[in-house]
Amino acid sequence: MEAANYDLTSFRKDLDELQIHLSKEQEQRFLAFYELLIEWNEVMNLTAITEFHEVIKKHFVDSLSLVKVVPEIGQKKLTLIDVGTGAGFPGIPLKLAFPELEITLLDSLNKRVSFLNEVIEKLKLDGIRAVHGRAEDYAKPGKMRESFDLCVSRAVANLSTLSEYCIPFVKKGGCFVSYKSAGAEEEALAAQTAVRILGGDKPEVVSFFLPDTDMGRTFYMIRKKAPTPAKYPRKAGLPAKEPLHS
Repeated sequence: MEAANYDLTSFRKDLDELQIHLSKEQEQRFLAFYELLIEWNEVMNLTAITEFHEVIKKHFVDSLSLVKVVPEIGQKKLTLIDVGTGAGFPGIPLKLAFPELEITLLDSLNKRVSFLNEVIEKLKLDGIRAVHGRAEDYAKPGKMRESFDLCVSRAVANLSTLSEYCIPFVKKGGCFVSYKSAGAEEEALAAQTAVRILGGDKPEVVSFFLPDTDMGRTFYMIRKKAPTPAKYPRKAGLPAKEPLHS
């Protein structure tokens, strides 16, 4: 699998900081993913970020920064669901860097799922699937409820709403990690009641800057300590319109 000639110096340096080391084949897959992203972005809105160095930093490195809160991710065969994955972030970079992960990419827009399936096919990825649907439906009993070691999401929603979408997917003892921009500490406080109701522990907050930038990022990691009550998640729209409060 050959991709065009790109300068990967900065990417390798950033990954060194995260203690992630890729083979040449893995690097080529990242480049092929980038090219598919740009190709499909010309006909549908996948990302506003298209410059190579920006995609590397703001999508790839940002996605892989999960190792800051889940350092064992490359050492165990974990199951992971990426809720509201969009163009495949963070799920596809995580699969490319850590092939042992069993990943489900969930998105509510069928066109994006078509793109993700093309990526999976072209990059010859195993142990990853793209699913078209809403979290409110797939987190119900009898679907994919409490089936995953990890749930991750870079979706834009407040933490109370995201917790209701995501915590039901997590096995007891697993965790949900929300990717956020910097300065969202109030969200964690506001979400504590929702997290407790849904079976989660108090959110752990990890803030950092993307390497060689002033772009602040925050992870909220929520460990699942009890099963989620059967009535959650509520029907479509309610978690966003009426976030859980005390």
